[in-house]
Amino acid sequence: MTAAERLAELIACRTVSAPGERDEAQFVAFRETFAGLYPRLHEALELTEFDGGTLLFRWPGRTSADPLVLMAHYDVVPAPAEQWDRDPFSGTIEGGFVHGRGALDDKGPLVCIAEAVESLLAEGFEPARDVYLSFGADEEVFGRGASDVVDHLGSAGVRPWLVSDEGGAIVDDALPGVSAMTAMVAIVEKGSVDVGLLARGGGGHASTPSRHGATARLARAVVRIERHPATPHLSDPVLQMLDALAELVPRPAGALLRRARRANRPVAELLARLGKETAAIVRTTMAVTQLSGSPARNVLATEARANVNVRLAIGDTKQHLVARLERLLRGLDVEVERVDGDDPPPVSRTDNDAWRALGDAIAVLGPDIHVVPYVQTGGTDSRHFTRISDSVYRFAPLHMTRAQRDSIHAPNEKVAVETLERGGAFHRALIMGLGERP
Repeated sequence: MTAAERLAELIACRTVSAPGERDEAQFVAFRETFAGLYPRLHEALELTEFDGGTLLFRWPGRTSADPLVLMAHYDVVPAPAEQWDRDPFSGTIEGGFVHGRGALDDKGPLVCIAEAVESLLAEGFEPARDVYLSFGADEEVFGRGASDVVDHLGSAGVRPWLVSDEGGAIVDDALPGVSAMTAMVAIVEKGSVDVGLLARGGGGHASTPSRHGATARLARAVVRIERHPATPHLSDPVLQMLDALAELVPRPAGALLRRARRANRPVAELLARLGKETAAIVRTTMAVTQLSGSPARNVLATEARANVNVRLAIGDTKQHLVARLERLLRGLDVEVERVDGDDPPPVSRTDNDAWRALGDAIAVLGPDIHVVPYVQTGGTDSRHFTRISDSVYRFAPLHMTRAQRDSIHAPNEKVAVETLERGGAFHRALIMGLGERP
């Protein structure tokens, strides 16, 4: 059976993780299917299962010091079938692709890890150091699984030398004008915060409305948020990205990127205008994702609410966010009801052997792939591991076109069979290279 065929079977397990939409039987089915597809992994590695279904495997090496942690998650976001060209849980293999929810996020990368471990076990390989596999079951809902794993490892005195999780990918369009193949490796991720806005009103019958009711004031608040984005800024991780890309961009753009440290604001403004991906890495973003008001069509709302999903730029904090929102909403009689989430985690190192080992493993994916550090805009389980490691990297060893990246959390997600097979080679190289590092 091929990696693509195994991935197809795992996609067929509907491990949807969303509020009010979680079938535990499907998560059990995934774990049973996974065990059947990778028997050596389950026989040779020590397994700890946490409440909720997160799995931690330990592959004992010749030493337990400075271990490697490979991460992925097997829960997925919902996939309304009517929006897809194919059944999102069929795992159809067609046209050189595996189609289905989770193909890229994150069952495909999980299969890459499992393929590497299973093949090395078949060859009788023993790692130089302990290797941990942390497979989450609640990443898509910001659950506790990964945090519990870190608590477990931390209490045992485990301090990972390198942690590798989902994140960036191999792309050929990192910036306009960049034609080289780049491996985008996130060395930090933005903070993820949800803010609840509340406007109160007097209620009553909709046939006799008052001016400036709760929903009207909340709507004005939403418009203000949309019209006043945060000021863009080049944080140090973004500057590292621009330094790496400057050599790959022809003049005059390359010269501009090389001067970014001396022209922070103008370059940040330029990146903010280039597109939604570059805009997201240079500023805190605020997106209104949920709205609620009256429970009936002909009743005025006594309370109107909005949820604002915020991704904090590196250097920004929840404290700064609340102060900015209070200034922005002044005079609207709309209050900040709640603030849930975390500030950005620490930035990982790019000056050590762990970073160089990652680059060496990426080199097996193909010639002339340039490793570029950057800021991950989405959240990952790996943020918890920054409590016990200073070398936490976010990179899926898969080539993704812009259309594929746009399909993550959207319809018609798919992964190329060829790149899926190469992904296993990346993890093999990372594991086998442990003996070559101090």
